[in-house]
Amino acid sequence: MSPRPAPGTLAFVESPVQLLNVLEWAHTQSPAQDRGGAGLVPSQKRRTVEPANPSAPTEPASTSAEPSLGLTLVVLSPTDPMSRGQLRRMAELARDEGHEVRWEEARGGAAAPFRTIGGLAPLLRRAGRVVMGDPFSRYVQLLLTITRARDLVVVDDGTATMEFAGQLARGERLVRWHRKGGRPGPRDLLFAPVSAAARRRLAASGGRRVEVFSAMPVTEIPEGVTLTVNGFAWTRARFGPPRVLAGADLVGTSLVETGVVDGDRYLDAVRTLAGAHGAKRYFAHRRESADKLHRLAAETGLEIVRPDLPLELIARRGPIGRTVLSFPSTVVHTLPPALAGTGVRVAVCDIAPGWLTSHASPRAGGFLSGVTDSAHGVDRLSSGGAYAVPYAPPAAPGASDR
Repeated sequence: MSPRPAPGTLAFVESPVQLLNVLEWAHTQSPAQDRGGAGLVPSQKRRTVEPANPSAPTEPASTSAEPSLGLTLVVLSPTDPMSRGQLRRMAELARDEGHEVRWEEARGGAAAPFRTIGGLAPLLRRAGRVVMGDPFSRYVQLLLTITRARDLVVVDDGTATMEFAGQLARGERLVRWHRKGGRPGPRDLLFAPVSAAARRRLAASGGRRVEVFSAMPVTEIPEGVTLTVNGFAWTRARFGPPRVLAGADLVGTSLVETGVVDGDRYLDAVRTLAGAHGAKRYFAHRRESADKLHRLAAETGLEIVRPDLPLELIARRGPIGRTVLSFPSTVVHTLPPALAGTGVRVAVCDIAPGWLTSHASPRAGGFLSGVTDSAHGVDRLSSGGAYAVPYAPPAAPGASDR
């Protein structure tokens, strides 16, 4: 286990999932884990609070948080309402854990970046450790050029962590997977020196320690970088176990919004999955458009649910379907550990090559297949979604030659 955070630990998050994973990381640093009490320190054992309505979702019980671990969470707030709402809920949970939360309107007008960076610079220079959720973020890359911290921690921002670790190991420039293969734009070229400096800062050298805290299958680990597995111990300690319903729930994705998957093909796939597995609810991704969700509801009959917390917490507190259906995304890696011991089955439906748009990155199909192939504890579905294939780990290199 890594040492507990020293005073002056700063964490920068721009999404609810990043904030969740900072809380998971901080939980692993607690010096007083209650080994016999689901990972809670003694002062945080939960009081059982019976809900007024027995069928209502289970909320996290009240806790008396231990003193802060010296962690200040800085929320670089996005502009979309769903992300902001989930971040505010997650910020409440972070404060309940005893952490300080600083909310920055980092995108509130042309002057906001200068105001935000100017206000954070003194904290950055004093910080002994910096935790970040998105090393691809230009905001984070710029902040990395200011900090003198000797300890850097990268927590999951979803499947992007897999690509980040590989790019860092290969010495490549940091480019999000769904943009890789395209030509850099004018803003990319202008920002290139800052991005290169951030990449050098993220390399473990000169006495600088770098940790990647991830639930994703990171196979390329840069030299000198420590990989710590996120087992969602905090989530399991604070939420659930959930009430499990008969039938299936379907998890949405923003692959249409990012230009990777064709909208009509996606609608057909959702309709097929829902019909084949009796799904009733569709948990929308926070970046899915309102028009797309309205069309999904009208043409599939699914109940659209817009979660107020990351899906790992929503599923853990329940109620949740006995089967959770997903396309290749972060949740096929995070839901199995978060729901361990509940009897909930997670199934992933492959993205067929014909679903990809003409604008999709040449890397898109292979990357999405890799997300599915590397998932453990899930069932595989055909791209038609009509049947399941039991999961089998990929064969080791050379295994087919024996």
